[in-house]
Amino acid sequence: MRSRKVQSVTLILMGVMVLIFANQSVSGEIKTKIRKPAVAGAFYPSSAKALQSMIESFLKKAQSPEIKDAITGIIAPHAGYVYSGGVAAYAYKVLQGRKIKRVVVISPSHVEYFSGAAVYDGTHYETPLGLIPVDAEFARKLAKKSDRLELSEHGHTINFQGRGEHALEVQLPFLQVVLDDFQLVPIVMGEQSYETARALGRALADLIEDDRTIIVASSDLSHFHSYQKAIELDKKVINAIKEWDYYNLSRNLQGRIWEACGGGPIVSLMIASEYLGATEARLLKYANSGDVPMGDKSRVVGYAAFVFVKAKKASANDESFSLDRKAQRKLLEIAKKAVETAVEKGGVYEPSADGIESIMQDRGAFVTLKINGRLRGCIGYTAPLKPLYLVVRDVAIQAATADPRFSPVTPAELPLLEYEISVLSPFRHVRHVNEIKIGRDGLLIKKGANVGLLLPQVPVEWGWDRETFLQETCRKAGLPRDAWQDEDADLFRFSAFVFGEG
Repeated sequence: MRSRKVQSVTLILMGVMVLIFANQSVSGEIKTKIRKPAVAGAFYPSSAKALQSMIESFLKKAQSPEIKDAITGIIAPHAGYVYSGGVAAYAYKVLQGRKIKRVVVISPSHVEYFSGAAVYDGTHYETPLGLIPVDAEFARKLAKKSDRLELSEHGHTINFQGRGEHALEVQLPFLQVVLDDFQLVPIVMGEQSYETARALGRALADLIEDDRTIIVASSDLSHFHSYQKAIELDKKVINAIKEWDYYNLSRNLQGRIWEACGGGPIVSLMIASEYLGATEARLLKYANSGDVPMGDKSRVVGYAAFVFVKAKKASANDESFSLDRKAQRKLLEIAKKAVETAVEKGGVYEPSADGIESIMQDRGAFVTLKINGRLRGCIGYTAPLKPLYLVVRDVAIQAATADPRFSPVTPAELPLLEYEISVLSPFRHVRHVNEIKIGRDGLLIKKGANVGLLLPQVPVEWGWDRETFLQETCRKAGLPRDAWQDEDADLFRFSAFVFGEG
């Protein structure tokens, strides 16, 4: 009787062991976990032959330049192939013939919201062209790099309604056509805050060791505007990418001033590429859904293809910005009339750019007001939110009426006011403080919600050295004077073209 009980217990234990190891193969490896295609037959053909043929046709038509330098990543759109496939092909064509062994694809989440970013915990993604193996070891290491990253299926699974994230999936057939053999690291961003993009970008840079790994940022641009309005909006995002100003890019996307549904992936790619040694973001192609045959131009979606290159030649991003005397005089006139209209009439001056192209560009700017050399007001926009002539109008009014350090300018003070305008360059991340040059650079520090900025002329006027400049910028942000040394603080430098009435 006892032996039968022992046999029964043994059988039960064996059954439990079978259940425990049901998901393992004989070799001890975890059973495959495959993310099946969710949008085959909708966003792209479900037939392998038709899909291969369509992608090869797109690639044949794409006129991407030959790039001999190393590449850190690309930006490609993620709409249905009939709309965005032709643009995506420009990005993927530059990958052909390269010995790439690992591809990190970062997409936004259109289906599920969650905090941070999810690195897929499965073994494969599948398309009609076959299975793509996931680099599980890299994925595990990446997820451990930050508490904003997790190893999970969030954002990757197909839900009970049959919906699955398309923004990552549509990139994969292109990769299967242009690359011979590679492993995939699929990442979906549940939210696209600067902090999550920063954590992901830096984690990737820490783990990527050579040029055989590239990053794909999946993003469309503006959505459902008229054809011309879309071009105007998309130009702002494109310029920020080309100028490598991911601070203002992230800020304006989060504020819904600019539009790119994959802004988080783009910022992550820009940050990672910066640390990996890329020096240039090259626009390969821009178009929108209104450009396809029979495309509706009343409600379009914008698409751009970019490549990030470790160019040996210095980037044009460091060129200084200037304005000729005609543009300077016009901006000073606008600032003065805007202040006078606001102070004397309580109204808003409506200026004209008089066809001066340089002041019609989107730029950040400050207007400083002084009386007898003493500060009377100073307000500015750090981000390129509007055309420069309108920014000068707006901040001049605010400097005169809304600077919290001073009472509003009175009509009696108007003849005494001295005007100074500072037009800002794009912002560039400071990796080493010895990059900062007194007299050339302004500084912005960001740590969490705390942000502080000082213009380039401030340390010159006060006779500060570099360390004092750093300390005072921290103080301006409400941070400890040594906060610039914190790991979770970011410094950005910018130049300013400064001119006045003299």
